[in-house]
Amino acid sequence: MTQPPSQQPPQGGFGAPQDPQGIPQPPAAPPQMPPAPPQTPPPGAPQTPPPAQPGYGYPQAPGAQPGYGYPQAPGQAPGQAAPGPYAQQPGPYGAPAGPYAQQPGPYGQQPGYGYPQQQYPGAPAPGGSGGGPFKGKPAVIIGAALAVLLVVGGGIFFATSGGDDEKKPVAKSSSGAPEPNTSPSVDQGDGKGDGREANDDLNAGRKEGEAKVLWTTANDIDLPRDGADVYGPWIVGDTVVKGMYRSVVGYSVADGKEKWKLPLPADMCAAPGTATADGKIVIGVMSGTTDRANCSVLQMVDLNTGKAGWKKPIKKSGNFDMLSNIGLAISGDTVAVGRTSNSNAFRVSDGKELFGNPDGNCKPYSFAGGAKLIAAVNCSTGDVDNPKQQVQELDPTTGKAKWTYQVERGLEVDKVFSVNPLVVSLLQYEEKKRTIVALNENGTLRSRPAVESKDNLTADCGGSLNFTETLEGCVGVTADANSFYMMTGDDSSAATRTNKVVAFDLNTGKVKWRASAPAEQAMKPLRMEGGNVVVYVGPTYEAGGGISTIAPTGGTPKALLQHPDSTAEIENFFSAKVAYAGGRSFIVSDRVSGRDDSEGETTMMAFGK
Repeated sequence: MTQPPSQQPPQGGFGAPQDPQGIPQPPAAPPQMPPAPPQTPPPGAPQTPPPAQPGYGYPQAPGAQPGYGYPQAPGQAPGQAAPGPYAQQPGPYGAPAGPYAQQPGPYGQQPGYGYPQQQYPGAPAPGGSGGGPFKGKPAVIIGAALAVLLVVGGGIFFATSGGDDEKKPVAKSSSGAPEPNTSPSVDQGDGKGDGREANDDLNAGRKEGEAKVLWTTANDIDLPRDGADVYGPWIVGDTVVKGMYRSVVGYSVADGKEKWKLPLPADMCAAPGTATADGKIVIGVMSGTTDRANCSVLQMVDLNTGKAGWKKPIKKSGNFDMLSNIGLAISGDTVAVGRTSNSNAFRVSDGKELFGNPDGNCKPYSFAGGAKLIAAVNCSTGDVDNPKQQVQELDPTTGKAKWTYQVERGLEVDKVFSVNPLVVSLLQYEEKKRTIVALNENGTLRSRPAVESKDNLTADCGGSLNFTETLEGCVGVTADANSFYMMTGDDSSAATRTNKVVAFDLNTGKVKWRASAPAEQAMKPLRMEGGNVVVYVGPTYEAGGGISTIAPTGGTPKALLQHPDSTAEIENFFSAKVAYAGGRSFIVSDRVSGRDDSEGETTMMAFGK
């Protein structure tokens, strides 16, 4: 569907409302689906660039403009990444995609908040994720929905291939002199895999002071041709859990051995960012395995044991319900389910429905969880060009609003950067205005961080390649009681590509400090710990990544865990999620392709001392 120029997602650096002039414009119409990506040649071989602009960690062709944070060749000057052929695409059914769409690589963000996004290898044609599909545009949505019904009725769909023959994942542990490796299927001399020997010792080249590679896992599932999203990781006690395709698997944090595996009857399609205090989550599962299935089945899972709890379908309410995948958020013992123009909430412990859509013209459609349950609310006014939205804190048991913040007319709730303290990103699609607001405990305005365009702020807000309603899940941002921290994109003033973390005073909105990443590397905030900002420093071709902290007063990042330089190439996932807990770091590929050689791909790495 061609998106009107007035509906195009914003480009350029993130900040307070900005002048749209001079902002790069995406193509007037979405591009056609590219051909299947080429097989990855061994490192060092000449590369053929993929149709989309390469992201961080993806092999580059000579002269190709790499994604943000990509390792630079000696003497290579930095430059603004040019928009690739796959610019930011319209969201589902004509709605603009959220500006925090999933970014390639740990630091694969394109310059600027809302810049055209990279497409995953083997992924379906780009389509937005994040941002409310209706977004105050019911006329557009209804027409698009009818078109979808006609297409489905006519039997037009993308066929998939691949079976459910799942072998036990291979994970090698380290004890004494660690010798971790991945599945023997990585490279058997057929030209596939990552070019490493099957039994190599990943710690053989480790230098003094560097962390050990504790273990790795490799994909052993025959996936459909368009691949599969990876959900998680969730760390519960001594178990790290991730979900993909038709299973949820728990691994030992110490040695990577599979502790349990929960098969699913159909594809996993949604998951919350956090679990309950006792380690339970509720995930979304497709209602079947045909092209007519939708993301409408809830399944509770105990992450401690891998046992399935209650299961129930979401009742459809109206003809246009369930047009998007659901978005899930957990607060206390409540899981809130957001989607296009509708919402429900259930008790995690027993599945009892707690509340549904409230009466009136204003309806919650997306949630963020954690210490509070925050809702994005859309109010029907009949004026599709001037949306009216709200931010509310809900009682997680009754669904009643504790307070309501009236969003400036024309702006829409886009993402929640922090729940406690509450920091929210707002967006005006028509005029390409963006702003961040910090709210007090009672929902009143606390401040508007004074974002400057020169900082080129950005965030990695995950989500899947499916149409998904979710406010939470952004990485590259964090907050404490009095400060908000956000990463920048490419620092164009540096000799090589690097970035900064910017700190804002939540009481005044003013910039407190800017901290630079290590030379030739980029970093992203993960969370707070002990009053410090925990950041992941991304790898280059020759230097490993690692976990560092920045003091609340700013300054040079202090390394906590330095990943080995000898495994930097392996750590360069095309796109990954990072977790740090118990002195260990976990790098998890957040999408696995459906290429013929995807079986044997390294999908997770664990580092520790």
